[in-house]
Amino acid sequence: MGTTGWMAGEGPLVEFAAGFEQELLARGHKPGAIAKHLGLMGQLNRWMTSTDLAAGDLRAAVVEQFLVEARASGRRRVPTMATAATLLSYLADWRVTSAVEPVAPTAREVLLAGYRHYLLDERGLTPCTVLRYERFAKRFLSQRSSPLGDEVGDEGLTGGEVNAFLLAAGARLVVGSAKREAADLRALLRFLYLRGRIDADLGSAMPPVAAWRGTRLPDGPSVAEVDAVLASCDRSTVSGRRDYAVLSLLARLGLRSGEVAALQLGDIDWRRGELVVRGKARSLDRLPLPTSVGAAVAEYLRHDRPRCTCPQAILTLYAPPRPIHPSTIPKIVYRACRRAGVTPVGGHRLRHGLATEILRQGGSLIEIAQVLRHTDLGTTSDYAKIDRTALRAVVQPWPAARS
Repeated sequence: MGTTGWMAGEGPLVEFAAGFEQELLARGHKPGAIAKHLGLMGQLNRWMTSTDLAAGDLRAAVVEQFLVEARASGRRRVPTMATAATLLSYLADWRVTSAVEPVAPTAREVLLAGYRHYLLDERGLTPCTVLRYERFAKRFLSQRSSPLGDEVGDEGLTGGEVNAFLLAAGARLVVGSAKREAADLRALLRFLYLRGRIDADLGSAMPPVAAWRGTRLPDGPSVAEVDAVLASCDRSTVSGRRDYAVLSLLARLGLRSGEVAALQLGDIDWRRGELVVRGKARSLDRLPLPTSVGAAVAEYLRHDRPRCTCPQAILTLYAPPRPIHPSTIPKIVYRACRRAGVTPVGGHRLRHGLATEILRQGGSLIEIAQVLRHTDLGTTSDYAKIDRTALRAVVQPWPAARS
């Protein structure tokens, strides 16, 4: 029996198959993806018929049992629960299956929910930063609760334990990652203190991670390499046009990955040629929209962006259409670098390349700070080291070199 041949037969799911197919089409799924979902539905239909189960009996646990039996039988290419989730959601929306009673959250989950609201509402952090902090908090508290048997994981936390954690992080991580780990821990400790979970403000007492600023030159790809990366996009395809728009925003405007993902349709003023950038700490900055960048974005929006209610400009390639995640953007850059035959770099390095090119063309550090939207000119001052011609004019000869 083919992928859809079972839809003309019998079984508990047959009457819902046509509606499910129409729902997948409405969500923008490609024919191959629709066949995959209907194939799983047909397998479930036959298995439920053999086990005398009705459509209303279908639950996540029932699907898991079916998958376990399918793997045990030696069947190849067994679907996953991620694929079955779409069918379960459809049947629940149509009241075919009864709603599952919610499980009461644990004490740690309640604490993490409060932490999330604190970061969003009181600290005003962006959702991506909140997700990073929340993941660290969950991992940190889980590691403490496992050996200690605590319900939450913050009981009996001391400064000595915090210092030991930082030393261990410094030993296993590079400096940049260790600093980020320390920042994640500091945010969690301050929250625990403000909520009365710990007696001392251990976050403010944390020692900084040892690092020396300005020891490295900010390196970025050359102009030729950036042009090659952009040219590597096959603009005859949907994915190529979308990736070209993303790379143009990164390389020509110096946007961060999170800022590209956060870009909304209403942020683009086509008449004025301006762009609103949703930056760090919920800042809103206006930048001029270069013609080349505007043309790349417009081409994607007019021909390839799926129709949906999402306000974000850049969406995923696969149905259902949803905003692209910031973590996907570095992968787009890596793939483009490999196609162009240049050393793979992340999206942030394209910002370095833009700053270097501005400086090479005679731009000032103030102009670089305005384009990259640096709030601290100390960050921009690192680019002064790139102008080696100007540095030679002020450098003093080394005493040992005098004759």
